[in-house]
Amino acid sequence: MKMIVMRSAFCILAFGLLSSCSVQKQTAAKNVDLPNKKEVLEVSRRANQYFMNKWPDTGKEIVGKKVWPSNLWTRAVYYEGLIALYKIDPKKEYYEYAISWSEKHNWNMMRDTYTRNADNQACGQTYLDLYELDGRKNPERIKLVKASIDSMIASNKVDEWWWIDALQMGMPIFTKLGKITGDKKYFDKNYEMYAYTKYKHGDHGLYNPKDKLWWRDKSFVPPYKEPNGEDSYWSRGNGWVVAALARTLEDTPKSDPHYKEYLQDYRDLLSALLPVQREDGFWNVSLHDPNNFGGKEMTGTALFVYGMAYGINNGLIDRESYLPAVVKAWNAIVKDSVQPNGFLGWVQGTGKEPKDGQPLAVDKEPDFEDYGLGCLLLAGSEVYKLN
Repeated sequence: MKMIVMRSAFCILAFGLLSSCSVQKQTAAKNVDLPNKKEVLEVSRRANQYFMNKWPDTGKEIVGKKVWPSNLWTRAVYYEGLIALYKIDPKKEYYEYAISWSEKHNWNMMRDTYTRNADNQACGQTYLDLYELDGRKNPERIKLVKASIDSMIASNKVDEWWWIDALQMGMPIFTKLGKITGDKKYFDKNYEMYAYTKYKHGDHGLYNPKDKLWWRDKSFVPPYKEPNGEDSYWSRGNGWVVAALARTLEDTPKSDPHYKEYLQDYRDLLSALLPVQREDGFWNVSLHDPNNFGGKEMTGTALFVYGMAYGINNGLIDRESYLPAVVKAWNAIVKDSVQPNGFLGWVQGTGKEPKDGQPLAVDKEPDFEDYGLGCLLLAGSEVYKLN
């Protein structure tokens, strides 16, 4: 009889603790003031207008240490963000700007239709979006994208996504083509290549199931360590994976045999981000070593905001757990990164690890300014939808 009473008391206590935790989470979320929709639009428009004013010629080459055509991956990420902005703020000039860019490049991959490099294919995401936005009336918009991806499917190679950035550049193209054509081969190949990156690159894969985070490429797999002895998890690199999984989940049918794995990886990665968010709302460039170039960084933070807000808006993650982090991060970006004229500060330049492009500053121009804006617009498009 005594044992029964003790068990009952334990159950009541456990239930009470769980209920208390649930109430605390709900209260925390309810106490969060959502960003004003008009203000989210104003910030997004301001940053975008700064860029459009600076780059009126959509086909102008980008001159840095070398000369790049303007449909390279950095500009492709910007146009992904512009299309996301257009979907919540359908201004004619956004659509025409994207059309102009696509036409300047003949709706083709960077430099070569049959490139197998995801960075060179990333522009295809916008071509596919524009094809759908016009009601699928202009097949020439996706002809070369499809030819490029079909050539990859015709090959047995599945190891070309050897750096995690490639997941964001490449995966959504496969799933968009699968959705448009209804052909399962695009979803199948997408998973084969994703699985090779996850499980095999770097001998045992670039995903660490223990920490639920991703190494950028095989050169960062242990024994490589950060100065504090932790594994090296680059913020923007993991941000690319977050975006890749969100965009993959958007177009992959729930009946697909790999949908649940994508969803689990997405949820696990987001759960690993919550405890390492900074007090000021940003995430460090090195997720597990806050002292290795510790400081504000906008691009990784914006991608995490995008992924979390997307999950909340689509019922994929727990609103009560993630909403406070999303709002805190978005407010930090608006306050500390987006300048009155639309310039974006605290943007890490191109690279592959925490030290690249350092030191950052509110007024420092990165080597490429376009992809940072793309990350911001992706984030803003989902924050705008929060209700």
